[in-house]
Amino acid sequence: MKVEVKREANSTATLHVELPPEQVTKEWNSIADQYSRQARLPGYRPGKAPRRIVEAKFHKEIQNEVTQRLVSQAYRQAINEEHLRVVSLTNIEGVEFTNEKALRFDALVITAPEFALPEYKNITVQVPTPEVTDEELCAALDRLREQSADFIDVQPARPLAMEDFAVIDFEGTIDGKPVSEIAPEASKNLHGGRKFWLRVAPNNFLPNFCEQIIGMNRDETRLVIVNFPADLPVPELAGKKADYAVTLREVKQRVLPEVSDEWAGKLAKGKSLADLREMVHHDLEHEKEHAIEHAKESQIIRALHERTQFDLPPQLLRGETRRALAELVHRNRERGVSDEILKSKEKELVEGAGGLAANRLKTNFILHRIAEAEKIEVTREEIDDRIRRQAARNNVTVEKLRREMQERDEFNGFVEEILLGKTIDFLKSNVSVEMAPAGDDKAVAQSEKHEH
Repeated sequence: MKVEVKREANSTATLHVELPPEQVTKEWNSIADQYSRQARLPGYRPGKAPRRIVEAKFHKEIQNEVTQRLVSQAYRQAINEEHLRVVSLTNIEGVEFTNEKALRFDALVITAPEFALPEYKNITVQVPTPEVTDEELCAALDRLREQSADFIDVQPARPLAMEDFAVIDFEGTIDGKPVSEIAPEASKNLHGGRKFWLRVAPNNFLPNFCEQIIGMNRDETRLVIVNFPADLPVPELAGKKADYAVTLREVKQRVLPEVSDEWAGKLAKGKSLADLREMVHHDLEHEKEHAIEHAKESQIIRALHERTQFDLPPQLLRGETRRALAELVHRNRERGVSDEILKSKEKELVEGAGGLAANRLKTNFILHRIAEAEKIEVTREEIDDRIRRQAARNNVTVEKLRREMQERDEFNGFVEEILLGKTIDFLKSNVSVEMAPAGDDKAVAQSEKHEH
């Protein structure tokens, strides 16, 4: 087999492949023999028709099957022989049988960018301290108290004050027309509502809304004026002045439960306060473990990006950007963001998707090269184990999950996910760990959260 590789711009290449006549003839004869054994032709018993008649009758079918089989085999062999890192096959073209019965074709491929691997072992990472402090435990218990707080009427009755919880009816209009008609796709909280609970606090809810309802008495109605900012992501309301008719129905205050065995028993049946503290301590330890692993991974990826420079294949970047954009749109829709608002933020979404796509592709290229250098591979046992666990989580049979993955052409991506995960685990096991300075734990955690 002859292979000529023509490298082109943007990480593309063309493989000119030619198979010798003897290989083509051997494959042709093998497939023609199969047709001869199965052919049913008039005047001949099944499988007894002469080869030349069978070949004349099924010449096109035999040639197509020979082409498919040999092109597929030769393409894989050519990649291996030329040591090409092919990430995508763009097209097979120029397939032809020569007069000498050789077979030629061109394979257009996208290759992984070439770059020198940086030093990837012993990357220095800063991680949060693994110990749970008394302050963290108390803060977690306080959050539980807030979640289990009661809300009671303010007694004796008095005007609404900051940090109260107001239960209100309100409706917004602009120049006498309901906000719900002007911007029907906007959040319902911009339209108005009935028995709407609002924590009265500075800069909470709509601009200067809480500040204007301070001092209201129960069943009082007041006009509240809201000036929407010019950059509000609802074009119909941006920069507009809205009038809200607000009626105060109830004034509530939050009452935190006393830290006691009784409170603990309500949160965890049959448990004492000491038991609850131990449970919360255990949960915080798990959170710390997760935060440490997350910090390692984020800082490893960041260091690898900083130490490695190469251009991404434009075709791959465009495809990955489309996928990332679809994900961002889907996530925003699930959060209740309307298509109208998404359309107004199209530029920001596309830019965000482009950055996310570039980050993913660069990370994957680097990790693949490290896996190659360290001979990290995915075993059949690992694939089977991951499929079993995912099937159990999805409450489906292993067979059904396999079938769905094959139908959706997800199997290669599934294997790649395992490979990249193993590579990350290898890198995390070979880092140089430093504890974050006292008081910097939250800064490290916030930094990693922001990056992802």
